[in-house]
Amino acid sequence: MKVYTKTDIGQKRTENQDRVWSSAIEDGAAAVILCDGMGGENAGSFASETTVNFISERVKRGFRSDLSRNSIRNLLITSVTSANTLVFDLAERNSEMLGMGTTCVAVIAYSGRAYIINVGDSRLYHVFGNNIQQITKDHSYINKLIEDGQITEEESKTHPKRNCLTRAVGAEAMLTPDYYEIDLQDDSILMLCSDGLHHASSDDVAIAEIIVNNPLHKVCDKLIEYALETGGRDNITVAVVSVK
Repeated sequence: MKVYTKTDIGQKRTENQDRVWSSAIEDGAAAVILCDGMGGENAGSFASETTVNFISERVKRGFRSDLSRNSIRNLLITSVTSANTLVFDLAERNSEMLGMGTTCVAVIAYSGRAYIINVGDSRLYHVFGNNIQQITKDHSYINKLIEDGQITEEESKTHPKRNCLTRAVGAEAMLTPDYYEIDLQDDSILMLCSDGLHHASSDDVAIAEIIVNNPLHKVCDKLIEYALETGGRDNITVAVVSVK
């Protein structure tokens, strides 16, 4: 299993509030955590960095190859909900950080299976063959409008509230993250990204073509180049995991 990550500040921002971490946590197992912070001054960066550091330590200490599927699920859920309590409490005690939060998408890939948790609108995609499937669901105001049939996908790309989240780590005292499990094929690729990439793309197929038509070690570079060429209006962070 191979993992590559890259982050870029983009063309318009003065600060990169994205954070990404990856590691081999045991033989044959890999973990990736990607967060996109929100909040004025440096509060967004603080939220995303605190969340990545906290969850990564929990995962490194808590994962073992003999864990059951339910135990891995509980490890991810309790790690994210505990990170939420930490970030929320820090914001409550510091007026300059009030309202800070972060998205979080994380995966443990092990023994032909991916264990995935998500809060906010950072995403995980599963690429197999020439196919691409978005696994996670955006916790955003825009996605709610699309689901309710009030706007189309195309209209969402220019909607004034396209960056408004309905869930984020640290935004409220209680948090319910989404959890997913998927089976992996021998040629599966998992791609995690912040909205700086998927907001830049009008078509997931274009993302899939970049992934399958480039050597894995160049995929993150190519995806970020693609987002920059379309304007680079936000921070852009990408991680790819190849299952072999």
